[in-house]
Amino acid sequence: MTKDVVIVGGGVGGLLTANLLARKLLPGGARIHLVDATGMHVYQPGFLYVALGLANARWLARDTRSLLDRRVELVVDRVGGIDTEASRVHLEVGGSLPYDQLVIATGCTLDYDAIPHLREASYTFYSLPDAQRLREALRNFRGGTLVIGVAGLPYKCPPAPVEFAFLVDEFLRRRGLRDRTAIRFLSPLNRAFTIESASKLVAPIFAKRGIELDTFVNVESVDPERHELSSLEGETFKFDLAVLVPPHKGADVAITSGLAGPGGWLGVDRHTLRVTGAENVYALGDATDLPISKSGSTAHFEAPVVTEEIAAAIEGRSPDQVRSRYGGKVVCFLETGRRQATILSFDYDHPPVPPRPSLLWHAAKWAFNRAYWYTVPQGRGV
Repeated sequence: MTKDVVIVGGGVGGLLTANLLARKLLPGGARIHLVDATGMHVYQPGFLYVALGLANARWLARDTRSLLDRRVELVVDRVGGIDTEASRVHLEVGGSLPYDQLVIATGCTLDYDAIPHLREASYTFYSLPDAQRLREALRNFRGGTLVIGVAGLPYKCPPAPVEFAFLVDEFLRRRGLRDRTAIRFLSPLNRAFTIESASKLVAPIFAKRGIELDTFVNVESVDPERHELSSLEGETFKFDLAVLVPPHKGADVAITSGLAGPGGWLGVDRHTLRVTGAENVYALGDATDLPISKSGSTAHFEAPVVTEEIAAAIEGRSPDQVRSRYGGKVVCFLETGRRQATILSFDYDHPPVPPRPSLLWHAAKWAFNRAYWYTVPQGRGV
């Protein structure tokens, strides 16, 4: 009997899992449905470059159908609920889909309302409209105090705020505004970056370039009239331009379906990515509660694990003990400005040991940006 696989979410994790399953299963072995709200796949790491005028927004999005294996059916609709008892995914418009295996790759959402006046008083680059809005603000900026901060944990693409600090320093120098600008980086942690070994590399570069680092700053509110940020620790920070990473939360459907708690993060087995307390349900990417980076790279390495687990269940065999085990692998670049970058490669048991920033890693990151559409979504090289 043909089995039904439903994948919710058309980001890196969902798209890659769908394509890998289509390739792995024999023709007719399963009906694979990918449900996505927009039908457009967006390359989110490019938002940073749009904000700084280094990339055109037009190359950041493509029709999801053009990236999918022809054996995968794309359903452009929003998911209204997931009924794990009946094994059905309810759509807002198109009825419902039954499933034998379900993959939740819904990513996470930006929770602007978690901090009073965050949206109107600050800028960010964590969505395309936000990045375009920030681009215009930077074009009109004439100097003053530029505050960059993380307004909540966890957040996706952990290197991005640090990268922005380095790149905006370079941006201001090119425009002759750096001497008129004080850059302050506010971190909720005791260091600049979530990963300690990377922070040890970042902090000296901050100091050398005159970027002031303030630690243990947990944003409580932002005052749009006084241009002032207040922290839970009782400090206040004046600014002329504030660029803050909004708090993140999981998808609402995970909460309303009873699969996740108030934060919306899905509890999963750290190795198999099975959702806790739900049969034949997996989650990957930003949607999970795993204590690792929320990034496309994470989803990229998780997708083959979910694929092997589901393929084994459909084919009536035991999963391969190597391919069905996720070890926490993540690989990502970190731009340090001035045409230099480094790379972070780590897993559950091994923290990254980033090499000295160089032109080589900068070139590698730009090459990856350009090659993304022809490699990652289709699963080439996986």
